[in-house]
Formats: sequence, structure tokens, C-alpha cells
Amino acid sequence: MRNVYLRSPVERVIAAVVARLRDRWHPDAPVSLPLAPSDEARPSVPPAYMPLYTYLNRRYASTVVLTFEQIESLLGFAPPSPGFADAEWWTGARGANDRHTAAWTAACRSAAPQLSARIVAFERLP
Repeated sequence: MRNVYLRSPVERVIAAVVARLRDRWHPDAPVSLPLAPSDEARPSVPPAYMPLYTYLNRRYASTVVLTFEQIESLLGFAPPSPGFADAEWWTGARGANDRHTAAWTAACRSAAPQLSARIVAFERLP
């Protein structure tokens, strides 16, 4: 019990009960909460493209439009040169070896680039 001077035995009992209830409901020990459920499957996104996946996955809008500069800012590097000149780099029509497309496909989105405007619209898949 804390250093509190109480005159009557009843007041001491009440203070002890209050202290025990306070400690029971508000313990001083910090509570550790998991940041992500352990059973949640991690997407197979290359680590370099994980920031783009995270950004798209956390957006509620059905369409997210990003400029090339915004994508570069998210990734921390410029996409490879085919990304600026070849729409198929974004759509994944070139082949199954395009692991970068996992950034938006894992977030259940498709990419529709407009190369002349230097933007990409990521639309939510049904």
C-alpha cells in the first residue's frame, strides 16, 4: 500500500481494496500486442516492391492513380526503363517471370498505365 496516513481501520480496508482493484484492472506491466496475426500469409512480393504492395493494399479506393514520380518515391528507386516505355511491363502480358507485377496483383489490383501522361491506374479486381 502507498504511503498514505488513514485514521480509521475502515478507511485502510477500503484503500487496500481500491489498490487491489486498480492493480487488477490497470496493471503497470506493458501489454504486448502482435502487429500482424501470425497466421496471416505473407504475399510473394519481391522485397524491393513491398512498399508499393503495402501502399496499394491499404487503400480503400477502387482505383488508385499514381504518377511515375510517386511510384519512384514509394519504391526508393526508379522502375526499370521498360516501365517508362512499355505498357506490357505494367500489365504483365510479357511473361510469368515479371515478379514486379506481384506488387499490385497480390494487392488484388490490375495496372493500366498511361505512358504519355506518366501515370498508372491501379484498379481493384472483383
